[in-house]
Amino acid sequence: MTKPISLLAAILTTVISTFAQPVKIKGSDTMLPLMQLEIEAFLKKNPGELNVTGGGSGVGITSLLDGSVDMAMASRELKLSEKLKFDEKGIKLNVLSIANDALSIIVNPQNPIKQLTREQLEDIFSGKITNWKDVGGDDMKIVVYTRESSSGTYEFMKDHVMNKKEFVKTAISSSATAAIVYAVSQTKGAIGYVGIAYVEPVVKAVSVSYDGGQKYIAPTFNNAFNKVYPITRPLFLLYPVEKEKNVKPFVDFVLSVYGQKLVTHKGYIPLK
Repeated sequence: MTKPISLLAAILTTVISTFAQPVKIKGSDTMLPLMQLEIEAFLKKNPGELNVTGGGSGVGITSLLDGSVDMAMASRELKLSEKLKFDEKGIKLNVLSIANDALSIIVNPQNPIKQLTREQLEDIFSGKITNWKDVGGDDMKIVVYTRESSSGTYEFMKDHVMNKKEFVKTAISSSATAAIVYAVSQTKGAIGYVGIAYVEPVVKAVSVSYDGGQKYIAPTFNNAFNKVYPITRPLFLLYPVEKEKNVKPFVDFVLSVYGQKLVTHKGYIPLK
């Protein structure tokens, strides 16, 4: 009897320690509300400690590189320079897409503008266009709000919408996505960009055209899910292969049917 009991105890100890070992997650502000919901649901059925903080994709990736966190959240792909740094340290990474997002361009609800082309967005955010009347709106100064450069959303906006142009020097930078929403809601001439899950009634998401104005697509769930909306992107969890045993239970939960239902519930786009 002693031997089987000892074996059972060893198995139980392994399971408990797998979940009980603290897991630290850091990174994408866009992904923060989703991860908070996933963690809350996961911990209801699994003992353990998971801590998550935002700060931006770049911050999360840097923290993963220096070993201060177990996982990073990123709303963009790894840069070549970042890949080289992980290679130099001999850190092999697992990079998993766990959801998708529709990058939404938002304006103040009092702004009559309802749609913009990619080219107009490039000109607005780079400072070439400075008045709403130049894109069919009121005679009103455009106030650009942007995320700080450590944000994956900032990088994605710059690469995929602005054709790699620099943001206008007068752009007001924010370290938090929620702050962008608040600022745009309070400023009539404002424009900014956020993940679809952050779009609230206090701001207005505009439709976007990537074909020179022939067809404008709104950043809705269905349009993003069906890959019709042109500014969609994957959201990633990254972790060192050596930490897989510790983080896998949570990763598997996020990718499970229930975990993907939570993705939809929070306003993000599930994988399928």
